[in-house]
Amino acid sequence: MAKQPEDWLDNYPAEEEEEEIIWVSKSEIKRDAEILKKLGAELVELSKSQLERIPLDEDLRAAIELAQKIKREGRRRQLQLIGKLLRARDPEPITTALDKLKNRHNQQVIVLHKLEELRDKLLENDDAFEEVITLYPHTDRQQLRTLIRNAKKEKAANKPPKSYRQIFQYLKELSESA
Repeated sequence: MAKQPEDWLDNYPAEEEEEEIIWVSKSEIKRDAEILKKLGAELVELSKSQLERIPLDEDLRAAIELAQKIKREGRRRQLQLIGKLLRARDPEPITTALDKLKNRHNQQVIVLHKLEELRDKLLENDDAFEEVITLYPHTDRQQLRTLIRNAKKEKAANKPPKSYRQIFQYLKELSESA
């Protein structure tokens, strides 16, 4: 056997850094495509004003607007096209904007529920009146007292809750102007 020189390692070509190959299964590709198709379906369900807040390019926006007009089988195929268009783009800014829209809606719902609770407290006890004055110092006290008094009379007489609704609307106006 021929003896190799001791510096044979120096002459041996250095191992090239192997690039990390990421193996993606066919099932994973299909799952990702399905997720993007669902994202497209969510976009199709948005109103025109909500859609304007989402960062979309022209062809994707046109495909979404067309899907909003189509029904049945054509809509399913259009959703597949939207999913395909989304695969060629980075969906991160779109999902971020969509999450912001959903969160804003959830926050509005929470505020409305709090206003409903405040309205009910106003009708149950007088301490809530001071709470409203503290929360919204620019409250028209006389108008609010009149609405509360009328709502209590309507409830006692089993009449439609007109003033009850007006209290809510007034509290909503106060919260929006604060």
